[in-house]
Amino acid sequence: MSMLHQPPLLILGIETSCDDTAAAVLHGNRILANVVSSQDEIHSPYGGVVPELASRHHLRDIVPVIDQALKTAGVKLTHLDGVAVTKGPGLVGSLLVGVSMAKALAAAANLPLIGVNHLEGHLLAAQIEHEVAFPFLCLLVSGGHTSLYVARGRGEYELLGATRDDAAGEAFDKGAKMLGLGYPGGRVIDQLARTGDPTAVRFPRAHVKTGQYDFSFSGIKTALRQFLHTQGASAYRVEDVAASYQEAIIDMLLERLLLAVRHLHIRRVVVSGGVSANSRLRWRLRAAGEELGLEVYMPSLKLCTDNAAMIAFAGAWRLACGQRSSWDLGAFATLRL
Repeated sequence: MSMLHQPPLLILGIETSCDDTAAAVLHGNRILANVVSSQDEIHSPYGGVVPELASRHHLRDIVPVIDQALKTAGVKLTHLDGVAVTKGPGLVGSLLVGVSMAKALAAAANLPLIGVNHLEGHLLAAQIEHEVAFPFLCLLVSGGHTSLYVARGRGEYELLGATRDDAAGEAFDKGAKMLGLGYPGGRVIDQLARTGDPTAVRFPRAHVKTGQYDFSFSGIKTALRQFLHTQGASAYRVEDVAASYQEAIIDMLLERLLLAVRHLHIRRVVVSGGVSANSRLRWRLRAAGEELGLEVYMPSLKLCTDNAAMIAFAGAWRLACGQRSSWDLGAFATLRL
């Protein structure tokens, strides 16, 4: 499905799939505003996202965040060409806040509405800043998702493999909790690992027997728990343990990605999602790209984590192709891409 040749659309994007309340205004590839209200402090005491708290804070923040996005962009609701909103996958209570607000705004201003798959937003995020030709491989890796896709065109995606249990981002967060590092854990582990030795502890790398492109991260969490139980937290520098744990997760991600590169002979690679902000993963991807002659694309840090700019971008081309969502658009906890 190709983009129609027409002037760029001015789109409001709304994203509330998990714990970040986000709104953005895009004009074509130009980000006029990209506002994100984080709930990290709210969920930090619990070591993870509490769905009920997340939806309550979306209700509190959604109107101010949208108002700030429109103000920053210097546009009014009536100037827009459409409203794009995440319809899933995610926490249903959180999604309903965004979907309900998007429907209300679109109806009030008589604007077209389009529901966007959160995963498609991540998959296309790099195209906001880079000209990424199709086909390409996309490693989509975040707190809730770890999947490997072939993108043959916009709207033409093939799932090659996915995690059998935990997502990579979840493994980072739970590992950090075991190490007493707080939440969100991926960011803390990334920072500590920069001064650690990634070879200090040899954690196992999982290999799924069926599904050559599938991932599994439950085993490495168990290995870390057993290590801490048998060795004790003071047996190694926490920086070394963090670096070793991180290295094992990255090894498993890159092993599947590069296997697909070899098997499918696709030289363009996109890595997106919250874990793509990890500095070690980004460094190793660039190194692998240089060694193997790959085109490697990663969104800038502001577009790696959940944001509404990617939702506006993914929604814009669907609106340009004539697609519309009906007023009974719902929210979906699970949604295939």
